[in-house]
Amino acid sequence: MTHKQQKERAQERRNTLFFAPMAVLAVLLVALPLIYVLGMSLTANDGSGFTLANYKALLRADYLLVFANSLKLAFYTTAVSLLIGYPFGYCMARAPRGWKSLLMMLVIIPFWTSALVRIFGWKILLQGNGLINTVLKSLGLIDKSIKFLGSYGSVLLAMVYCMISFMILPCHSAVDKMDFTLVEASRDLGAKPWRAFLDVTLPLTLPGIMAGCVLVFVPSVGIFYLSDIMGGGLVLVGNLIRDQLLKVRDWHTGSAMSVLLVVLTAGIYLIYRRCGGDDLGVM
Repeated sequence: MTHKQQKERAQERRNTLFFAPMAVLAVLLVALPLIYVLGMSLTANDGSGFTLANYKALLRADYLLVFANSLKLAFYTTAVSLLIGYPFGYCMARAPRGWKSLLMMLVIIPFWTSALVRIFGWKILLQGNGLINTVLKSLGLIDKSIKFLGSYGSVLLAMVYCMISFMILPCHSAVDKMDFTLVEASRDLGAKPWRAFLDVTLPLTLPGIMAGCVLVFVPSVGIFYLSDIMGGGLVLVGNLIRDQLLKVRDWHTGSAMSVLLVVLTAGIYLIYRRCGGDDLGVM
């Protein structure tokens, strides 16, 4: 065996020792729980054996409506986050160094605080005697308090507030890495600003937009506590799974719902990768 081969084998052993702990943790904390949930979803409530009845039960009209409501809310959250997050990420990438650092801090700082605390802050602001209604009354714009809480809009606001950072960061990264000499070249050739944006900037930053949409949409499907806090009265997939596990005590149907949610998430990610997406890196 040559010296080069010995070095390569030694490097392989070091790599194996380095990745072995992570592989063990992945099996214990991810693979085994998923296998257990999958097995639970494929067994009957009485433990009689293999069955697909738990998945057939998901075809009930009320369950399908809950899944549709969750997907619709996730879509709206993604769309609003994109409309706000892309311009913000673009401006942050093009800002001077000092302003860029400040804007980046404003995006990252919310991650240092519990999401529950921040959402309860919004709840205080939006309540009948909260700051927003008080300011509107003092300006003479309204006579009586507006009922913000308990509406679909308040839930959507909370969802966008919690998820928009996951849209801003990939968009910022895509714009920051873009070669703006191509935009200048298109302008020199007579392209108007909007045409240069559509033909050059948008295609070059599309990977960041796709990553942001996936990072926002996928978690938004399963989040349910925001609706509970903001009083929107929406029953989402997360509520359904929680109730099946903790209230109805039907672990088999709840497991089937969880598996369906995992499959949906995996399907979205696979479509993203087939469309040319990267590993969802945002920095």
